[in-house]
Amino acid sequence: MSCLFNSYDPYFKQPFGAVRAGQTVHLTLCIPEELGYVDPHLVLQKEGKYDVPVHYRMKFDGQTPHQNHFSVDVVLGDPGLYFYYFDLYTDFRRIVRGADNCGVVSWQEGESWQITVYEPDFQTPECIKGKVFYQIFPDRFCEGIENKPMPFPDRLYQADKHAEPFWQPNETGGHLNEDYFGGDLEGIRIKLPYLREMGVDYLYLNPIFEAHSNHRYNTADYLNVDPLLGTNEEFEVLCREAAKYGIGIVLDGVFSHTGSDSRYFNREGRYGEGGAYRDPNSPYRSWYDFDPKYKGGYRSWWGFETLPEVNEETPSFVEFITGEGGVIDTWLRRGAAGFRLDVADELPDEFIEKIRTAVKRVSPEKFLLGEVWEDATTKFGFDHRRTYLLGKGLDSVMNYPFKNSVLDFVKGKPAQQAANEILSICEHYPAPAINTALNFLSTHDTERALTVIADEPANGRGREWQSGRSVTGEAYEEGMLRLRMAYAIIYTLPGVPCLYYGDEIGMQGYRDPFNRAFFCWDSHEERLRPVLAQLAQLRHSCEAFRTGELRVLRAEDGILHYQRIGKAETAEIIVNRSEHIIVEPLASGKHTEVNPMGFTIVVEENGHNPNHSYYDIQ
Repeated sequence: MSCLFNSYDPYFKQPFGAVRAGQTVHLTLCIPEELGYVDPHLVLQKEGKYDVPVHYRMKFDGQTPHQNHFSVDVVLGDPGLYFYYFDLYTDFRRIVRGADNCGVVSWQEGESWQITVYEPDFQTPECIKGKVFYQIFPDRFCEGIENKPMPFPDRLYQADKHAEPFWQPNETGGHLNEDYFGGDLEGIRIKLPYLREMGVDYLYLNPIFEAHSNHRYNTADYLNVDPLLGTNEEFEVLCREAAKYGIGIVLDGVFSHTGSDSRYFNREGRYGEGGAYRDPNSPYRSWYDFDPKYKGGYRSWWGFETLPEVNEETPSFVEFITGEGGVIDTWLRRGAAGFRLDVADELPDEFIEKIRTAVKRVSPEKFLLGEVWEDATTKFGFDHRRTYLLGKGLDSVMNYPFKNSVLDFVKGKPAQQAANEILSICEHYPAPAINTALNFLSTHDTERALTVIADEPANGRGREWQSGRSVTGEAYEEGMLRLRMAYAIIYTLPGVPCLYYGDEIGMQGYRDPFNRAFFCWDSHEERLRPVLAQLAQLRHSCEAFRTGELRVLRAEDGILHYQRIGKAETAEIIVNRSEHIIVEPLASGKHTEVNPMGFTIVVEENGHNPNHSYYDIQ
């Protein structure tokens, strides 16, 4: 039986994907004559207060051989998630979502399709679209000022930049992340030409605020740069110098918790006699939840006593973070281009909305990104469906689903499965959000991409097993080819690619801390960096990579062939995971060869007499 409905296909659903509130959606069914008489209805249900399904009768819309076509137009008025299927009104049959997103006839309840409806005025920064990000873990990128003294006596300086990060537990069995390699803001400034050569437009920096661990996710002072990294003035200098290279800087905001060793909580006493832990009358006391039922006597992030949780609804905390002259305002006016919100799905929607207000108050072109590991439109939290991607909260999110699908594909996952996973995210996310989603293969929280591709899975094994492991020889060579393919996909999908520092030179490492080694500046691995620079140049020159629609033309036999359709240009990307050369037909009717473990990109002008440009990057 032919496909009855597929929301990824523009014949069956127009427009593709999420829609603005008040927009009309056109749906078409193709019903085989063998099903006999049917009276199809669209059954649409908005998730929310009432959850009452509404039935819309579909009109007969013509015939093709052995098929009857029915269609319906529906206006979706309010932001939220809508779910739908089709009732045939005969013999209790319905059409539900089946494998590969195609509609199937069922006599039972089944999976529905989703339409995301977002705020009609939702806009995201135009300056982000079509650009390239680069993530830096500040302590491990570059030491601009060498052999500087440690600002606090409990920090351990690692002079050997090739050394493995400390991974053994201390005498109490904990990991305090006390080893510092000395990376600093000056080191980032020095490397701006290197970054620009790769086509980098934005830097995403892991936390730079004062904190007493090398990762700095345990904030001690929101208003000052950690002294080992530099000063507030040096941050402003970095922003000004980066702007000369056309590079903006996005900061990491950790607002779900602070450090216990902070001027706000001050359990360790580093900041005198004040702080919520030591002083019941502290102005910060109301930020935290003190109760004997909690380990340590206070609520902490995932039970880590060094990370006391903040109540993000406390008015004084909200004002401190989002008010005029507050944390967001201060750093954006110092030169930051935006913020990435750590564990955004653990922050209340109302708090995120106030952060958005603070960000956009400085400029609509300032960027607000959230850390969400799953489909951000379907996340539950705080006993309700999260709404932060519907236009009042985040601009966009970190795109972990793309990362997983792309890495799995280059490792051998069926192309159709990868394509469906990617299309699902594109369908669910509002266009302003998918066009600014951060696409990546590695981060400070995940295994490095080359390790995932080429090495043995850790499968839950601990740090002792992970320590010192790396691939060499044929496994490394093949891994680099697959990594090259993976980045070709990441650079050409909807959203903005983000390169994790060191991936361009084939750095390896399992989970934290092995994925956070110091950048190997004396590396001789140069194969991937020119390819990434060419891909960045292509993104900058072809408008289809800014906001172009994604359309998959072929996904089978290790071949992933898709288009990005822009207003003036269309880019066609063919990725060949197989071990032999393929000759692939293009949408224009011409053909192109694609090398084994390779890719080809063809860009053509839209219109009757298009000009072709080929990008077969070796």
